[in-house]
Amino acid sequence: MKRKKVLFVCIHNSARSQMAETWLNLLYGDRFEAKSAGLEPGALNPLIVIAMDEVGIDISQNRTKSVYDLFKAGELFSWVITVCDESSAERCPIFPGVVKLLHWSFPDPALLTGTLEEKMDAIRKIRSDIRSAVRDWGASFNL
Repeated sequence: MKRKKVLFVCIHNSARSQMAETWLNLLYGDRFEAKSAGLEPGALNPLIVIAMDEVGIDISQNRTKSVYDLFKAGELFSWVITVCDESSAERCPIFPGVVKLLHWSFPDPALLTGTLEEKMDAIRKIRSDIRSAVRDWGASFNL
């Protein structure tokens, strides 16, 4: 059985989309091939690296990627899932051959304020919420 390709998109590909890609590949890598990219790729958020490491997942070597590079390369995806706010999601290019475009809104870790511990607590919640969304979405398929 051929794995279905899924692209997770957020603004900088520095946090939310990286976590979603990682979770889908870990939980359902036998059924899906996940990638992630950003509208304006930046640097990987070091707090996200720490948060994922807390649950035994090393993403420290991940690189941020541009959604436009994937688009220009002609990559085909069965789903494109935006994990940023609604207005940012509207900027996502339309990929040829996309079967479904979904939007899951999660807070942007780059915009968190407070102490380091308060930021980490919020990031842990975002990490958990993304994992739950990916788990529930992947489980809904009888492939």
